[in-house]
Amino acid sequence: MIDKFVESADAALQGIADGATVMIGGFGGAGQPVELIDALLANGVRDLTVVSNNAGNGDTGLAALLAAGRVRKIICSFPRQVDSHVFDALYRQGRIELELVPQGNLAERIRAAGAGIGAFYTPTGYGTLLAQGKETREIDGRMYVLEKPIHADVALIQAERGDRWGNLTYRKTARNFGPIMATAAALTIAAVREVAELGSIDPECVVTPGVHVDRLVHLARA
Repeated sequence: MIDKFVESADAALQGIADGATVMIGGFGGAGQPVELIDALLANGVRDLTVVSNNAGNGDTGLAALLAAGRVRKIICSFPRQVDSHVFDALYRQGRIELELVPQGNLAERIRAAGAGIGAFYTPTGYGTLLAQGKETREIDGRMYVLEKPIHADVALIQAERGDRWGNLTYRKTARNFGPIMATAAALTIAAVREVAELGSIDPECVVTPGVHVDRLVHLARA
């Protein structure tokens, strides 16, 4: 019998090694898998490369992971906002690397990894510092930049409902990066707020099929 649920967030994160590339879902606080991030912080891994939409909010979740010095590099679209003081301080001190990626490019680079696409051309970023060192090409009179996919060792995402096979649905904007990150990582761990009986999720409503999910944590038990 296939049952991907594990007893705790700590158990779900077993085997993640120092130096791993970790995708973390969420758009600000919406859909950020805080419990999984806390477990990642507790298990002591370090020298991580984190792929996320932003660089943490306040002092919890991703910001706490940064504050503990566990992250070597972050790849994101919005490193600075009103409450990103942890990242801001680390960056100014030269204690963290940043790869800034426009949001559409970030989403497409992650999606490309999951789809097996080797690279793609986009006009976004052409003529800016973000295109330095990258191949460019004129197509039908418009200039494009070649962007490569972003793969990860681990994806940490949060969903609203999940069955024991790993089929997932999301709540409104909390969906954000979760579905594409689930396809782009060697190991996908999902935290769910509600456990669904197998077969109770309409197949037409499944956003992330279970084939992309390796481990599940029920937040009520985490």
